[in-house]
Amino acid sequence: MEEPTEPNTQDVAIMAVISIVNTAQFDFGVIQQLASVLERLGVSRPMLVTDKGLVRAGLDEKIKAAAAGRPIVATYDETPSNPDEASVLAALQVYKDAECDGLVALGGGSPMDLAKAVALLATHEGPLERFGASVRGMKLIGKVAPIVAVPTTSGTGSEVSVGAVVILTSGRKETIISPHLIPPVALCDPDLTVGLPGLLTAATGMDAVTHCIEAVLAPGVNPPLEAIGYDGVERAVAEGWLARAVADGGDRDARWHMMMASLEGALAFAKGLGAVHALSHASGRIPGLSLHHGTLNALYLAPVLRFSEGSAPEKYTRLKRCLGVTSSADLADTVRALNERLGLPSGLAALGVTTDMIPDIVKYALTDLAHFTAVRKPTADEYHALVEAAL
Repeated sequence: MEEPTEPNTQDVAIMAVISIVNTAQFDFGVIQQLASVLERLGVSRPMLVTDKGLVRAGLDEKIKAAAAGRPIVATYDETPSNPDEASVLAALQVYKDAECDGLVALGGGSPMDLAKAVALLATHEGPLERFGASVRGMKLIGKVAPIVAVPTTSGTGSEVSVGAVVILTSGRKETIISPHLIPPVALCDPDLTVGLPGLLTAATGMDAVTHCIEAVLAPGVNPPLEAIGYDGVERAVAEGWLARAVADGGDRDARWHMMMASLEGALAFAKGLGAVHALSHASGRIPGLSLHHGTLNALYLAPVLRFSEGSAPEKYTRLKRCLGVTSSADLADTVRALNERLGLPSGLAALGVTTDMIPDIVKYALTDLAHFTAVRKPTADEYHALVEAAL
């Protein structure tokens, strides 16, 4: 594997403005533009959506200070690790009680997805279930309350994605999709990820890598999005920025590159995802475990790559280059070795997943939106075998 190249720090220091699906302002310290962004969006009474961990770290105070002339009038910091319908409704009540007119989503995918669901229900009649992709609810979604997304991890890329994932009261982990759910502005400040613990950096980083890989492999013709996906994989793995970020939480260059890889992954997966995400969504809804989505993706990626081998040989060859290995290398083994180097768990059993949970995982994976864009769609028996392989 090639050694990481040193970045051109002059280039890294210049703010990137990425206007593909929204306006993503990308730079160290860019959160200082929050007040002007809120003003531009016409938001005068913003609500902050975040979680307790970020409050303990004091990041909510940084956001409140940055909002300045557009002060935060309400805060919801009870976001669970996997957003559910009950937490969405609780946050919606806070939003309504404070007469808010927009949201600032601070955090990883969970606060951002929860904020998207609040923005939806603030402008549409519920319940959430009617807007789910499994019931083709996209056609019911119009303009939602404005959101400014401020990511604090480098994995989900929810700040530029069309979707929100919420566990419904029924137990289904539902994906809600609409262009209206894309936050109009994302403030991507790598400083907010400096000091993130190594294990969380590894898990969120593999989330980004999985997004890029599954997007590349998804059927359909979209060379621009595939190019973005390939770049995200290469940036994170072959160039070594993910390993550097895990090894040194204070490496600002590595944090910049991983936040960019995360954004790239979400841009790319507009093309589709696959069986890894179908399994991760189905596993993430298991009551009582609160499994981390990025960790699940990391553990399911190798078995699914083994299962899908032969479905897209040219893409597999190019992905090997982006992962920094030779064309003769085994892609699944490469991912397993990468997980081990990053210090991730060796299998699902270490997370509390047991064999009696497999039928339920398979049931939900077969109906998950990501299943239908997989490069090779597993049957129920094949999904069962994939979970066993990941245990």
